[in-house]
Amino acid sequence: MSSERDVMEYDVVTVGAGPAGLAFAIRLKQLKPELSVCVIEKASTIGAHILSGAVIETGPLDELLPNWRKAPPPICVPANQDEFWFLSKTGGFKFPVVPPQMNNHGNVIVSLGALCAWLAPQAEALGVEIYPGFAAAAPLFDEHHAVCGVRIGDMGVAKDGSHKPGYTQGIDIKAKITVLGEGARGHLTKDLVRKYDLDRDADPQSYSIGIKELWQVRTGVCEPGKIVHTMGWPADPKTYGGSFLYHLDKDRIALGYVSGLDYQDPNYQPYEAFQQWKNHPSVKSLLEGGTILSAGARAIVTGGYQSLPKLEMPGALLIGDAAGLLNVPKIKGTHQAMRSGMMAAEHIAAHGTSVGWDATLRASSVMKELKKVRNFKPGFKKGRLFGLINSGWETITAGLSPWTMKVSADYSSLQKLDVAGSAALERPKRDYLERTLAPRDRLAGVYFAATEHDEDQPVHLRVSDTDICITTCATEYGNPCTRFCPAGVYEMVKDDNGPRLQINAANCVHCKTCDIKDPYQIIDWVTPEGGAGPNYQNL
Repeated sequence: MSSERDVMEYDVVTVGAGPAGLAFAIRLKQLKPELSVCVIEKASTIGAHILSGAVIETGPLDELLPNWRKAPPPICVPANQDEFWFLSKTGGFKFPVVPPQMNNHGNVIVSLGALCAWLAPQAEALGVEIYPGFAAAAPLFDEHHAVCGVRIGDMGVAKDGSHKPGYTQGIDIKAKITVLGEGARGHLTKDLVRKYDLDRDADPQSYSIGIKELWQVRTGVCEPGKIVHTMGWPADPKTYGGSFLYHLDKDRIALGYVSGLDYQDPNYQPYEAFQQWKNHPSVKSLLEGGTILSAGARAIVTGGYQSLPKLEMPGALLIGDAAGLLNVPKIKGTHQAMRSGMMAAEHIAAHGTSVGWDATLRASSVMKELKKVRNFKPGFKKGRLFGLINSGWETITAGLSPWTMKVSADYSSLQKLDVAGSAALERPKRDYLERTLAPRDRLAGVYFAATEHDEDQPVHLRVSDTDICITTCATEYGNPCTRFCPAGVYEMVKDDNGPRLQINAANCVHCKTCDIKDPYQIIDWVTPEGGAGPNYQNL
C-alpha cells in the first residue's frame, strides 16, 4: 500500500543541470527574481555526468555573465592554433587550410563538466535551488493532460522490486512550467516527444557517440591552446568518424573520437576505433609516458535542423541537446544550448507559458545557424568522398542549397550479417594496429569513468524481449549490443540452459547508445537511482 508522496512546488522546475538548464535558471532569476526556480540533476554532483570536447564560443556566456573572465572556470584555455588532418594507418597529411567551421579564433577550451560545476553556485547565488542526486523518473500531468512537474525516483528499491531497509519514496516536484534540459536522448524527453507526437513533422533524430579521455602527459609535450581534429583512419570510407585533441594547461590533453551511430557494419566497435586512433603514431607519441586521469562516453545529437521536434507541449518545453541544437560541422553545441536556455528564460519571463516557445526559437539565430549546416552530416551517408564534396558545396553556398537532405533513424542503417558479407567480418581486424596504450579493454575504461551503481536495484536497461537477443538478433546481426556499448554492459553468456543475455548494468556510463542503435528498438534506457552512474572528473 503506497503512502501519500511528499510534494515540493515551484514556479519552474528544470530537469538537467547542464549548460542549457543552468543558463536558463540564471537568466530567469536575473529577469524575474521573484519566481521560484528549481534545477534537479540525476548525477551525484553537478558536472559528474557531463562530457564534451569542449571548445566553446563565448558569446552567450559573455551576455549571461559579463564579468565571467575575472573568475573563469577552473579549466579555461584560450584557443590559439587549429590543425585539421587526414590520417592513414601510419601517417597522414595536414590540410593547408582549416575548414571555416573549425576556426576557433576567440574560442576557449574548457571542461564542460567543470564549467557546469562553476555555473551552479552562480545560479544558487541568485536564489535558484539546485538538487543533485534527484533523478526525474516520470513526468507529472494535471487534469488537462498538461505536464505539471516531475516525480523523483524512489531510493532503496531492490532488484526484485522489494523495499530495502533504507527505502525512501521519491517526492513529486510540481511546477507551472517544466523545462527539459536532459541532454541527448533524455528519457523523459523521449517519452514526452512520443506522447505529444512532437516529432510528427520532423525527420528521425540522429546521433553519434563520443568517447573521451583526459590524460596527464610528459612535461614539454603539451602546447596549451592547440586544437587538432582528424578524419580518415581508423574509420572506413562508409563510416562517419573523426577525432579531437585539445591541449589544456598543466600538462593535460583532452582527446576523443566520435563515431556516427548511422554506421552500417554490425561488427563496428566505436570503443575500439577510439583506442586504435590513440595508437596512431601522431597521437601515441604525445601520450606515451603519460597517465589517464578520467574517461567516459556520451551520445551526441546530430540530426540538426530537419530532425528538430516541436519544442513545446502543454506545461513544458525543450532546450539544448534535449531539443537537438548541436552544430555538426563546428562540432559545437554548448553555445547553442546556453543560447536556447537564455531565450527560453526570456520567453517565460515575458509570457509565463510554454505556448509560443517553438515559434520563438525557430525565428532565432539558433535556428538560422542549424539551417545553414543542415546538409553536412546527411551527406556523409553516401560515403566520405561525397560527404567532403558536399561539405565544400554547402560551405561555398552558405547553406543556400534549394534542397534539404533527409535524416533516417540510426538503427535502420545497420546491415544484417548476410548483407554485409565476409567483408564485415574482417573489417574490425583490417588495417588495425597492435595497441599498447592504456586502457587495455572496456572494463578498464569503466574504472576511469568512476561509475557507481548499487547492484541491488532494478536494472535500468530494460530489454522488452530477451528471446530476440538469443535467436533473431544473434543470427541476423551477431548481437551488436556487445560491441557498440563502450562499457561492456551487454554480454552473451552460455550456461546449462543455453545462451542468454547478461546485462552488467553497474558498468553503464549513461551514454544511451544502446537505446539508439539497437536494431529492434527493444532496449529502453531509464534512469537508475539518483546519484548513480559515472563520476566524471573534468570531462
